[in-house]
Formats: sequence, C-alpha cells, structure tokens
Amino acid sequence: MFSKTVLLFATSCLVAQITWGQVDKKKALFVIVDGISADVIEKIAKPNLDAIAKEGGYARAYVGGQKGTYSQTPTISAVGYNSLLTGTWVNKHNVWDNSIKAPNYHYWTIFRLFETQYPHKKTAGFSTWLDNRTKLVGEGLAATGHLRLDYSFDGFELDTINFPHDAEREYIHKIDEKVVNEAAAYIRQEGPDLSWVYLEYTDDMGHKYGDSEQFHRAIRIMDDQIGRLWKAVKERQKTFGEDWQVFITTDHGRSADMGKNHGGQSDRERSTWIVTNAKALNPYFRKALPGVVDIMPTMARHLNVSIPKEQAFEIDGIPLTGKLSITDPTARKEAGKIALTWKAADPEGAVKIWLTTTNQFEEGGRDLYMLMDEVPAKTEKAVLDVSKLPTGFYKIVLEGRYNNLGRWIVE
Repeated sequence: MFSKTVLLFATSCLVAQITWGQVDKKKALFVIVDGISADVIEKIAKPNLDAIAKEGGYARAYVGGQKGTYSQTPTISAVGYNSLLTGTWVNKHNVWDNSIKAPNYHYWTIFRLFETQYPHKKTAGFSTWLDNRTKLVGEGLAATGHLRLDYSFDGFELDTINFPHDAEREYIHKIDEKVVNEAAAYIRQEGPDLSWVYLEYTDDMGHKYGDSEQFHRAIRIMDDQIGRLWKAVKERQKTFGEDWQVFITTDHGRSADMGKNHGGQSDRERSTWIVTNAKALNPYFRKALPGVVDIMPTMARHLNVSIPKEQAFEIDGIPLTGKLSITDPTARKEAGKIALTWKAADPEGAVKIWLTTTNQFEEGGRDLYMLMDEVPAKTEKAVLDVSKLPTGFYKIVLEGRYNNLGRWIVE
C-alpha cells in the first residue's frame, strides 16, 4: 500500500513537472518599428520580415480607433504603443500624445497582467525611448502596483556623451543598433517569457525626408535588425524547444502628401501592418483588417494569461489566433432602442448581451452590468429596449464563448 502511494505521488509530480514545463516554454516577443505605412513596407525588400511571415502571416492592419466615434485615436507614436500594450483605444488608456501626461493605469498593460499571474517568470524591455518603460508600462509607480520588469535596456537617448545628438539623427540609428544587439543577446542567453523591443530610426527618417531613399534605407536597416532578433529566437526554439510567438508591427502610417507627418485620420496615417510567426491564425487575421489592439489579447492567449472578467470586458481587441465567436460589432441607438449587429465567426453557441450606464471602471470602480439578452450567435443581431434606463451613456459587451466585443454609445 505504501509503495503504491509513493508511486502515485511520484507520478503526479512528474505529470505536474511536464505540464509546467510545457507552459514555461511559451514565450512572446513584440517589436514596434516606428512610423511605416503599409504601402511602403509592402514595396521594400525585407527578407527577414518575409521569413517570419512565411511561418505565420502578414496582414494589413490599422490604428486610430473607430474613425469619427468616441474611440477615434490620434495616429501618434506613444498613443499607438499604448493601444498595443493595453489592447484599448485612447478613450480608455488616455495617452493622447507623446507627452504622456496622464495614462489611465486602470487599463492594465500586457506586462502587468503577465507579471501579476506569473511573478516568477521573466519580462524584459529594450527601447530607444525611456518613456516606454517609465511612463507607458509605468514601472515602479504606485498606480501600477509598483510593477517591475525583470530586465530593461533603455535611456540611451539621454546619454549625449556616448551618443552626441546630430542633425541627421544618426545617433538614433546607433542607439537602435545597441538596443537590438542587447535584445538579441539577452533573448539568446536568457529567453525572457515576455519582451518588447522598440526601434525609432525609421520614423526619424520619415519625418526628415518623407517618402525617400533615406526612409527606404532605414527600413532595410530595420529588417536586418529584425533578422538578428529572429535568429536569436530560432536558436532558442532549436536548443530549448520553446514555443515563441513573435509580432512585429508599427505604431502609425504616414501623411498622404509627402509622408513627412502623421497624427491625423487619413487612410494612409491609419494604415499599418502586422508580421507574425503565430500559428493557428484565424480568418479575422487572414481576411479582415485587424487592429493594433488585437495583438495584446493574442499574446495573452498564447501565454495562458487569464484576464479577469471585468478587465476582459474593457479590452477592445480580439485574438488573432484560435477560435472566435463573434467579430465586427455595431451599436446604434434610436427612439429608446439600441440595435446591435455582429458577424458570427462560429455559428454555434449563444451571445450574452451585457449593458451598463456607468463607467466607474475608468476611475478604478466597478460597473454594474445588466444581462439584457441572450441570443444565438448565428442571428447576428439584437434589439435592446433602453427606454426606461438613464440616457447619455451606454457601455455594451457582447460575450461569446471564445471572445467578447465591446461598444459604447455616447449621446
């Protein structure tokens, strides 16, 4: 009896070790290369990005939220970074420009979600702009629960001795090189579980020269840098059998005239792209137009991050891999009724429709959601009678089996 018990215990421990080992092998790396519209990246030779896309895929994407609505989001760098980090548009994360005056840390970044659930795992950031860590991720701030990355490599733009600032912005190229080389070495040696690399030089050349050979050269340089990161990832995969999910994207496009500017809502400024090696890319990635907000929930799904329901209801993005229930929501109010539509990615199952007339979440509070209806996903529509509810603001969440969709109505 004793020997059987010992054997059973030992077997249980072995199964647990195997299970944890499998989970621990899941890694995610995302890279933001600044300011490259989709039309440009598609015409430049980029062998390393193409090699990654061959294992997963390439898609045109967008930034800027829903144009002309409550979620319209400036096509500005830090704004785009935070939309990726939080999976939300500017009406929630509250980063309106590069000054980053008052981020709303109630909308958690992927780093905070990951560190909270897996404090023993490694996170890392490599950046040509210090504010990415100190302001957007909010490292060490009380408002982020004193979040800390396990390793960071940034701030060199403040070092004017080793990187004297020149008018041609070549010092940014040198910093990008330093950042990439350190990131590749760290990935190769340490294999962080979740890491972010940010490179700036392409946007600098876009601002200075617009659509030009200088800009195109910067993109080719960037592709070579991506190649170094990809080589390190491939070595980790081969040596340790790790399951790496890699995303490379950009934060905004360029102005339609000469390509020197951005920030507005023209098609070209909103037009971005995503390159990934991710497996099981779904039809939403392949056939629709994904947004920058979709990357965060995709990485969360890959890393087995469980997002609490109240936070999940706030995320604007949906996973680009695996099964989805519903996509493409619309919400319109008229004469005391709200008409909802969606597309059924999976005709089976039901959609629960939740509604609240408050937005306490943005201040750290809780919203009381009412279950307004539950309908088959395949109906792709519903009508809610809100004639007896307060007017002015409605926050609606469509809850499917595999994903949620949210929309606001602001009167």
